[in-house]
Amino acid sequence: MQNLIPAETAMAEVKRALVETLRVDAARIEPGTSIVRDLGAESLDFLDINYRLETAFGIRMARHFFLEHMEELFGEGTALDDNGRLTDRALAVARLRYPEAAVGGGGSSLDMDEVAGLITVRALAATVMDILATLPEKCACGAASWRVSDGTHIVCGACSEPAAFTNGDELIRQWLLSLPAGARSLASPQPG
Repeated sequence: MQNLIPAETAMAEVKRALVETLRVDAARIEPGTSIVRDLGAESLDFLDINYRLETAFGIRMARHFFLEHMEELFGEGTALDDNGRLTDRALAVARLRYPEAAVGGGGSSLDMDEVAGLITVRALAATVMDILATLPEKCACGAASWRVSDGTHIVCGACSEPAAFTNGDELIRQWLLSLPAGARSLASPQPG
């Protein structure tokens, strides 16, 4: 379904969440800005940022990175080696997930702690938009009359109930399972 909330609104809310959480000047925040490398966010900051976005839009952001979902879906060792570095398969998936980031160029590996540095402002806003795009055709009451109530929350025009969206973790799982055959084989365990 088409998003009722424009991408500009998602970007503005992401910027607001970053300014409020990280206490950074809004002028430092550009779409390609890395939330970790450029703005200094730490893992606990992401909890606050995600909470602010969840509150702003009535959605549920992912609690886990694609790495954990790869391991869950395709087996232990699929995403991370014994040293906590991304496998070749996980690097290929990271390149698909974060196309604007320079992921493991030149055959070099990436430590799992470096993955958060790949998340840009644009990527976070795109995540919000991806979740909002899961708006069901109809409300549980049967009406197909969604409306934006306050600029960021989508509610049913008939019963005023808030929209129910697919959560971020489920979207990541769906994305991993929907990878094209060549890319998906990179995420799937290889025999022997």
